[in-house]
Amino acid sequence: MLPQTLDPAACWAAVRSRDARFDGRFFFGVTSTGIYCRPVCSARTPRRGNCRFYPAAAVAERDGFRPCLRCRPELAPGLASVDATVRLAQAAAEAVEAGALLEGGLRGLADRLGVTDRHLRRVFRAQFGVSPVGWAQTQRLLLAKRLLTDTPLPVTEIALAAGFRSLRRFNDAFATRYRLAPGAMRRAARAGATAGDADEGLRFRLAYRPPLDWPALAGFLARRAIEGVESVAWPRRRGVRSDPVYRRVIRVPAPGGAQRLGWIEVARPAGRGATVHALEVRVDAALVGVIPAVLARVRRGFDLGCRPDEVAAALGDLAVASPGLRLAGAFDGLEIAVRAVLGQQVTVRQAHRLAARVAAAFGEPVATPFDGVRHAFPSAARLAEAAPAAIAALGVTRRRADCIVTLARLLAGGELRLEPGIDVQATVERLRAVPGVGDWTAQYLAMRALGWPDAFPAADVGVMRALGVRTARQAELASQRWRPWRAYAVIHLWHQLAPFAEPERR
Repeated sequence: MLPQTLDPAACWAAVRSRDARFDGRFFFGVTSTGIYCRPVCSARTPRRGNCRFYPAAAVAERDGFRPCLRCRPELAPGLASVDATVRLAQAAAEAVEAGALLEGGLRGLADRLGVTDRHLRRVFRAQFGVSPVGWAQTQRLLLAKRLLTDTPLPVTEIALAAGFRSLRRFNDAFATRYRLAPGAMRRAARAGATAGDADEGLRFRLAYRPPLDWPALAGFLARRAIEGVESVAWPRRRGVRSDPVYRRVIRVPAPGGAQRLGWIEVARPAGRGATVHALEVRVDAALVGVIPAVLARVRRGFDLGCRPDEVAAALGDLAVASPGLRLAGAFDGLEIAVRAVLGQQVTVRQAHRLAARVAAAFGEPVATPFDGVRHAFPSAARLAEAAPAAIAALGVTRRRADCIVTLARLLAGGELRLEPGIDVQATVERLRAVPGVGDWTAQYLAMRALGWPDAFPAADVGVMRALGVRTARQAELASQRWRPWRAYAVIHLWHQLAPFAEPERR
């Protein structure tokens, strides 16, 4: 069920059963209350005749509905698609949520996605029923609502963090759309707030559609973690190993061309929140000005927009044993590119060590509350200026050192982008043209940096071994049955060979 073709009967069935598979795929407004909700809302089910179904929160708000304080529409998971037009609209929506219109406007976003602003506006409205500007206004208000509810930040800081140019504009927009003053909204939501000491970070919850195999996802990242930049810990509580916790330093562009550095921590909620289909994210207060971009990266990094039911249906028997596996994304395109280049024809462990040396030599120190997480991965500009010989001195072959510098220069100059939403085929071809980047590396980056669900590194040794074939051509032929979700098939094949969470269960 795509957003632009909502089936009222299917929507009503999902509302009546509170079906988590449809969370974030539509919202419903209740005419008797003037409030709109997620299909999983725990409030009493309204009468069918009072329900109006909407493909997005922005459309519900356009029609005068206010967000529910109980189910909190701002917490709904995002969307994912393989259809090119739908994918473009969704990539634009994610970019708008991350604050893309604040800098270059719609034309800048269109240039970034490789289309005209007219085409982007047309595709966006056809998919969601509102303009990108209208979507941005809703997302700014929903973020402000979340910050009011979940953090102790002053209202002035919340207004700026949500993308409003002034407190007056924020107050006016809030009162017009929600018919409440920000302070009144904070008081109304205070009973369910998770706000704490800002010095300990700002806490947010990001929802997903179940199932999600969190130990396996954390285990996958643990095996590829770059020492000093990120870590995965399995803390013990009362002598028993608990759920994994992921921590890292991230680099986020800020308005004006600057960059913000800070830390994040991601885990499943403990205690009463453990039954919630969400991850809890703790964010360094130093990143308060770029919260939308931070949360967008977390959603991509942990594939929270995935539709597991659609993936499982396409993969069939392959996904039966582990239906909750996700396609881990990238927090930084250069970081995953360097990691991929270093991983060519060496073990995961060897690549891990080499990447840690590059990060330690060229990265920037960042104060964090975590042992072993102490610096940011180097920026594209920093590695672009590095001499290949200096990278080779860390134990990297000269060919790979040259490749790393070339990729950094392309990214720093804007000739290459490694992020979801851009033209996948053109980017893969551009990557293949770089000396030292073959099809395996290009496809791996399409999987993790571009978030392309049909990417398939056919030459991967593990993939061929799991499939029982000897050549990449044979692997490619065998993979056709899993289109258009072959990247997820790769994750399942790797997991069959070496379960991601197994080392932490010993």
